[in-house]
Amino acid sequence: MEISRILIGIDNSKYADHAAAYGFGLARKFNASVGLATIIEPVPTTGSPMNDTTFGLPFEGTADLVNVEMMNAQNDAADTILNTTIQKYGSDLNVTQFTDFGSSGDGILSCAAQFNADLIVIGTHHRSGIDRLLMGSVAESVVRNATVPVLVVPLEGEEE
Repeated sequence: MEISRILIGIDNSKYADHAAAYGFGLARKFNASVGLATIIEPVPTTGSPMNDTTFGLPFEGTADLVNVEMMNAQNDAADTILNTTIQKYGSDLNVTQFTDFGSSGDGILSCAAQFNADLIVIGTHHRSGIDRLLMGSVAESVVRNATVPVLVVPLEGEEE
């Protein structure tokens, strides 16, 4: 078994940060290439247009403008997460960056396939019970659907 390409899935949580540190450490030990992925999940919008306060009529195209502004803000946040993580853990490595849109689990799997990863590294939030049922579990989704090994890194001593 050879591990030459490691995909690390991150978001802006301390759990992902811990997993990133672990994943970059593994990459150094195996002399592996690193793919760093962050996923932008769609933010639901009300879809109601803004109104002209003078006449009470909707402005045309304002819902699209709000969506474009939201996407730009999300892209900027994703770039910040990726760049901060690379500076913190992988400034000496060649890192391929991925930003995908959609569900986090599917996005991580898609990025892993694009990167041709041998291993996926992700953190876990330690959700259980009704919280996991309602919120879903990205780690569980990735583990169940991945075609390569997945290393789920817990944050030691963390209880929710």
